[in-house]
Amino acid sequence: MHHGDHAAPDACVGDDHHLERTVSGGDGGRAAVVHPGRSEADLKRDRIDRPAEVLRLAGLKPGMQVGDLLAGGGYYSELASYIVGPTGHVLMLNDLATDYWTNNAWQKRLADSRLPNVEHRRVELEHLPLPDASLDAMLIIKVYHDFYWVDARPNTPWPKLDPQAVLSEIARVVKPGGVLLLVDHSAKAGTGSNDAGRLHRIAESYARSDFEKHGFQYVATTDVLHQPNDDRSLHSYEPPILGHTHRFVLVFHKQGA
Repeated sequence: MHHGDHAAPDACVGDDHHLERTVSGGDGGRAAVVHPGRSEADLKRDRIDRPAEVLRLAGLKPGMQVGDLLAGGGYYSELASYIVGPTGHVLMLNDLATDYWTNNAWQKRLADSRLPNVEHRRVELEHLPLPDASLDAMLIIKVYHDFYWVDARPNTPWPKLDPQAVLSEIARVVKPGGVLLLVDHSAKAGTGSNDAGRLHRIAESYARSDFEKHGFQYVATTDVLHQPNDDRSLHSYEPPILGHTHRFVLVFHKQGA
């Protein structure tokens, strides 16, 4: 939910032959970024989030059914919509707190049917209103750490979540062979989920094992969002580190194909 910039792409691959399958199918990410009609705010954010490189690694294709989990205002939902095209579909899966936090920014994103293949749905993360194995891909962009965040303030809109229940629901709705793209703010190595609440960060190795436990096979990564100057001790979405956090990018495929 909180944002990040910099570096050069260097795709690193786990499990050998999977990379070609992950990144094949043309460069839909680059085409999506240069698609006409994108907002000035989104174009500005591109410099921080490097979506062309990230989406190239994920390997989304025309016709896919894609979920954008806690999509917020839908920056990635719009990009995915251009890749999947008119035969595909993108679901902006926001919970009540996300819509509240973003002041229902999805409404402006989808106004006047400008993205006819994108649909907003209000969801509860532990009970996703989707059939089993109904998604070809799931995007989880800078919000996975929030599964572990507990907001202690009274009357908070943010629910206390059971992270393993949320991950089980994600695994349930992604098809065998489907893609899961995970981007998040890196915590210091070895800290697990300890900084998810305090700093809105999570450790990459912890994230990888968390998804692997739920039937997702790691296939690729890139250092395009790495920021060597971030010592990972600061809150991820407050100055001075806002927009300059060290972020990891992991692509998984759902096992069972």
